[in-house]
Amino acid sequence: MPGGKRGLVAPQNTFLENIVRRSSETSFLLGNAQIVEWPVVYSNDGFCKLSGFHRAEVMQKSSTCSFMYGELTDKKTIDKVRETFDTYESHCFEVLLYRKNRSPVWFYMQVAPIRNENDKVVLFLCTFKDITLFKQPIEDETTKGWTKFARLTRALTNNRNTPQQLAPIRQHEVSHKQSRLAEVLQLNSDILPQYKQEAPKTPPHIILHYCTFKTTWDWVILILTFYTAIMVPYNVSFKTKQNNIVWLVLDSVVDVIFLVDIVLNFHTTFVGPGGEVISDPKLIRMNYLKTWFVIDLLSCLPYDIINAFENVDEVREGISSLFSSLKVVRLLRLGRVARKLDHYLEYGAAVLVLLVCVFGLVAHWLACIWYSIGDYEVIDEATNTIKMDSWLYQLAINIGSPYRYNASGSGQWEGGPGKDSLYITSLYFTMTSLTTIGFGNIAPTTDGEKIFSVAMMMVGSLLYATIFGNVTTIFQQMYANTNRYHEMLNNVRDFLKLYQVPKGLSERVMDYIVSTWSMSKGIDTEKVLSICPKDMRADICVHLNRKVFNEHPAFRLASDGCLRSLAVEFQTTHCAPGDLIFHAGESVDTLCFVVSGSLEVIQDDEVIAILGKGDVFGDVFWKETTLAHACANVRALTYCDLHVIKREALLKVLEFYTAFANSFSRNLILTCNLRKRIIFRKISEVKKEEEERQRAKNEVQLTIPQDHPVRKLFQKFKQQKELRNLGAATTEKNQLQVEHPQLHHHHQQLLPPQSLHHLGESSSKQNNSDVMELQPSEQAVRLKVITSPAPPKPSVKTSGWMRLKNNTTSVEAKKEGLNNKAVSVETLSHGGKGHEATGANPLHKTDSCDSGFTKSELRIDRAGEARTPMAASPLPGAAGSPHPFCSIPEQQALQAALHDTRLELREDIHTLGGRLGALESQVTQILKLLSDKSKILRQDIFTVSRPVSPDSEKDDGL
Repeated sequence: MPGGKRGLVAPQNTFLENIVRRSSETSFLLGNAQIVEWPVVYSNDGFCKLSGFHRAEVMQKSSTCSFMYGELTDKKTIDKVRETFDTYESHCFEVLLYRKNRSPVWFYMQVAPIRNENDKVVLFLCTFKDITLFKQPIEDETTKGWTKFARLTRALTNNRNTPQQLAPIRQHEVSHKQSRLAEVLQLNSDILPQYKQEAPKTPPHIILHYCTFKTTWDWVILILTFYTAIMVPYNVSFKTKQNNIVWLVLDSVVDVIFLVDIVLNFHTTFVGPGGEVISDPKLIRMNYLKTWFVIDLLSCLPYDIINAFENVDEVREGISSLFSSLKVVRLLRLGRVARKLDHYLEYGAAVLVLLVCVFGLVAHWLACIWYSIGDYEVIDEATNTIKMDSWLYQLAINIGSPYRYNASGSGQWEGGPGKDSLYITSLYFTMTSLTTIGFGNIAPTTDGEKIFSVAMMMVGSLLYATIFGNVTTIFQQMYANTNRYHEMLNNVRDFLKLYQVPKGLSERVMDYIVSTWSMSKGIDTEKVLSICPKDMRADICVHLNRKVFNEHPAFRLASDGCLRSLAVEFQTTHCAPGDLIFHAGESVDTLCFVVSGSLEVIQDDEVIAILGKGDVFGDVFWKETTLAHACANVRALTYCDLHVIKREALLKVLEFYTAFANSFSRNLILTCNLRKRIIFRKISEVKKEEEERQRAKNEVQLTIPQDHPVRKLFQKFKQQKELRNLGAATTEKNQLQVEHPQLHHHHQQLLPPQSLHHLGESSSKQNNSDVMELQPSEQAVRLKVITSPAPPKPSVKTSGWMRLKNNTTSVEAKKEGLNNKAVSVETLSHGGKGHEATGANPLHKTDSCDSGFTKSELRIDRAGEARTPMAASPLPGAAGSPHPFCSIPEQQALQAALHDTRLELREDIHTLGGRLGALESQVTQILKLLSDKSKILRQDIFTVSRPVSPDSEKDDGL
């Protein structure tokens, strides 16, 4: 009801309209009081016509009209004008200005400051009036000679009210009729309209039609109208006399209230055709007199008071009945409901109540009419008898209150049912007829009753269809959102069932839909915003995102235009528990602000951050040129509301507002940057590594590591030995060519015939010797034929490693030269003889000391004792030939070389140990510095440290 057609009641600044309305015949302009030189912001058509300038030419010019100054303009007046503008005062001047065509004109100029709601001067109102005719003729080039007489004549003929005198008029003698605005300005500047937004104001004696008082009053009038609509037909039909003083006073009070309502209607605003609120008293009176005044006046006449003083004599019985019938005119008060029906229709529940009340009211009226017809026709006036078939007579018989004829008294029929029974029975019949039920226990018998019943059925069918059809529509509207909600749920359930979505995911989907509906109530925000214009849509978006703009310091320096541009691009997202906002590996193209709820950031199945209200996560788009990949999952823990903005939209706004972009980049701090991957180590992995390290430390190392210095040293010895064998292979080959025939003949005598397999050059050995292998079936005899090496090169006397190398080479060459005179044949027995022969070789152990970290046992075979089986069992041709290893001087030289090598190796090991000690101290210092730094930055930086083992320290030392 209230708030229906309220009209255009939004606060608005009507300053310009008020000024234009008050000064329709005055030339004026408005200047900004807060900008240097007070530029013109508005000029009316009168000023443009008076000055000759177009409005576009006047805009942004100085309000002091300095662009109209000329050589005849008084300098003192110019200073006074500027002083008035500087001090924000109100003043009047007579100033000589020049039009656009440079013709001089005298103006009466008035300056008045305009204040806003904060009592701050924001504008200057300058009015101008041409007073040239009342001033002394201006002496310039255009007024010389006969031109001044022509100008004077033209001025006199144009203005007949001007005194015809040629004498100059002084300033204090100037008299002219001021405009209404000038009078207002001279009286008091406080009555000037203020430059501010304000709701439509009304005069003190005018009531707004949507105010609280008028709204309450309308509800009271509505209730009293229904009271009148019920009691008036009842009193008229059942011929009740107002002998009860209580009912008489009540009806009189109702009449007085309706009279007061008539008076209030003369002082109540109404909505004009254009939606504006009309508050002019004259227009209000004319509008009410033309519409509802006559009907309201007729319905408010005191008919009950007239009936209270009626006489019972037959002379005035007709007049009394006429006045009683005039009570029906009060039903015209229902027009008050009709005129405000559009107000009531805004509420679905109110419409439903009104429709039910209307249906009951119509049934009440028809019941009163039905009783009036029956009461009129129950008695036959011609015969003065009761009609036995009348429903009133049947009712009287049924309830035991029959009619009786009073022959001794008034001579009229008395008795019958009471008024209560008559009214209830009449209402019962009309209700059954209107609802098309009709039980038939009460039926019309007379022609009048039948005609009324037919009419009542026709009206009742239409009324029933209209009212209850609207009731159905009202209920559909009331439950439209609920029906849409259930329809959406049914569609989602069918979808999940059709595509066999897993149960867990189905529950999440249903939970999300229910929670989203509870938040939005089924309202499509985008659809609503699309209806609004661009400016209004931006204001709504700023309001919707006010929490983000107010809580984050990055938006504090943003201008209104920048905030509006950002607000339009923001989107509101509602997330259910368990929803993933970002998946690891997908692109991060949005910046998210958490308004409510909590989320977790998961990387490598570990929670690295928990986000709550006020946190920001995403990527720093304004600092990066590439699109980032999410390094972690972001999952909602509770129901969350997120305000997100796309990367492209944000960059577009920042590119346009460069000043804000710098502040935004400096002040916005991301709680979680999904571009950067957090480096961390799990405690379980660290414990596992520590256990493995401790286990390796406790275990005995059976082998020397591949990168151990001692192993590298022996690898060098092996390489040198292979080089020496390569040189000796050539000499042995030459000796084999000389001794081969004799050796072949000797082998044929010793060995039985068997298959001989010749092996070529072996790829596993780095020499050029030929090997011949004989493989018998039961007894294996291996025949090795080795070519004699080439003569060694003469040795050069050296020291250290080179001397050891040369001595070893010469000794080996002599030994092999002596042994190559005979062929060594190794005979392996079938069974365990070969193993016994191998086990019989004497071996000696020599402990070699490495760098102090580990010891290894090396098996070194002495050259004199490592004789082949063929040497132990010589061939017949070589039985008496000795096989000495080397001479005594050469053996002493070899021992001396080994001793020198041992000393040099020891010195190298000591030097290496010193270097390793220095390196270990430096590594210790570095680790100490790193541990101190990690304690300081432990809250912000996750660091990973590779465990340092002793082996790795040795490698670093080498």
